[in-house]
Amino acid sequence: MKPLTDRQREILAFIEKTLMQEGFPPTIAEITRAFRVRSTNSIRGHLQALARKGAIELVPAASRGIRLLRPAEEGLPLIGQVAAGRPILAAEHIERYCRLGPELFHNQADYLLRVRGLSMRDAGILDGDLLAVRRTPEARAGQIVVARLSDEVTVKRLRLEGGKALLEPANPDFAPIEVDLEREALAIEGVVVGVIRTEPA
Repeated sequence: MKPLTDRQREILAFIEKTLMQEGFPPTIAEITRAFRVRSTNSIRGHLQALARKGAIELVPAASRGIRLLRPAEEGLPLIGQVAAGRPILAAEHIERYCRLGPELFHNQADYLLRVRGLSMRDAGILDGDLLAVRRTPEARAGQIVVARLSDEVTVKRLRLEGGKALLEPANPDFAPIEVDLEREALAIEGVVVGVIRTEPA
């Protein structure tokens, strides 16, 4: 595939994200709104360039006529800094794609998340590591999850106690986060299925 511009990469990532989350590609109008541009013409131009470069195929006379041609082997999206309150796979947060063999993780991973901090140190998750995450809105007690609470995203071990959830760190320097599920919304973004060490411990 020919090299893409930064904007083309962002639009391609948005298309991939929509396909993963919704099961179908976005319309041109949806892409236009997502990137806050006034006219659909510039988006059409980027889509045509993506088609010329072999990243997508445009299907005529179809409202969602975008078909991805990018091979799955190009890898998992690597999420950099996650902005508070924004979708975890927002296109502007994808740093790059990492090519990894499917046999690397026992369970399928949908994306990689860069770790910041040492709250999960004793679980072998260190600052700078990459977490392989399987997207799911549900998790079992004892699993390490990517959870959204209010406007923050955190990686912790999930414990359930009646109508409460505990997000437990694996480092005694950090306190557990207690969530009253009757009063507070807790969203599970995914379950951690693997860790990649990127820096020396």
